Amino acid sequence: MKTEKIIKPANGYLLFLIAIILFTTGIFMTIKAGNPIYLLATIIGFILFFGFILVNPNSSKVILFFGKYVGTIKQNGLFWANPLYRKKTISLRASNFDSERLKVNDKLGNPVMISTILVWKVTETYKAAFDVDNYENFVRVQTDAAVRKLASMYPYDNFADENHEEDITLRSSLNEVSDTLEKELEERLAIAGIEVLEARIGYLAYAQEIASAMLKRQQATAIVAARHKIVEGAVSMVEMALEELSKKEIVELDEERKAAMVSNLMVVLCGDKEASPVVNTGTLNH
Repeated sequence: MKTEKIIKPANGYLLFLIAIILFTTGIFMTIKAGNPIYLLATIIGFILFFGFILVNPNSSKVILFFGKYVGTIKQNGLFWANPLYRKKTISLRASNFDSERLKVNDKLGNPVMISTILVWKVTETYKAAFDVDNYENFVRVQTDAAVRKLASMYPYDNFADENHEEDITLRSSLNEVSDTLEKELEERLAIAGIEVLEARIGYLAYAQEIASAMLKRQQATAIVAARHKIVEGAVSMVEMALEELSKKEIVELDEERKAAMVSNLMVVLCGDKEASPVVNTGTLNH
């Protein structure tokens, strides 16, 4: 397989001056001398104009001669080469690509909407010009394929009610996911001589058909986790209250009254609303 070959043709500014002189001199001498032989200089000057190559900054020209690769011009400026050369422009600037939002399944089979933002540029002009049919379309197709593969590797998120926990998820591990996506794209786009400068997730959400159900699930998970903390704290407070009452011998409670006290305290501490206390004006025995 051939690789990129950097060439530098002749100085175009000098040849431009020569072409102008030949073209104008041939016309002038033909008119003045009345001899058509001077038109030969005009024709030569005219032909020279087809050999000029203008290369803009951060751009390149791939040169072909009857289907044979001659080389690539990467230095910007005005050059001159064989007028029969065919020139193909390939930009070396960094390009930004924002993919469409794709509906894919994550590792758990949940449909999600995902898109990626890719920053890339051409580094090997030979591969970009000849190893793929259309390198810009190649970038789009391979990016979509890489995003689909990435989504199938990780779950969207972890839930407290799941029996397994993933170290990396699409929602909470953006840096790790972006690194994996970047490596995947580098392998896919290397065939086209393209360097991946940055790749990251641009949009991520559940698909519309399950978004509301997943929102309720997340809310329920959060409520259960909050209740767990409340109950854990309430049990600690009740235990501390019983220990302090017993330690300081403020009042002696039998098992039945301990159970009643525990029940009342748990209702007060774990209830959603403030409890309405009932003041006992009698004694513990009546």
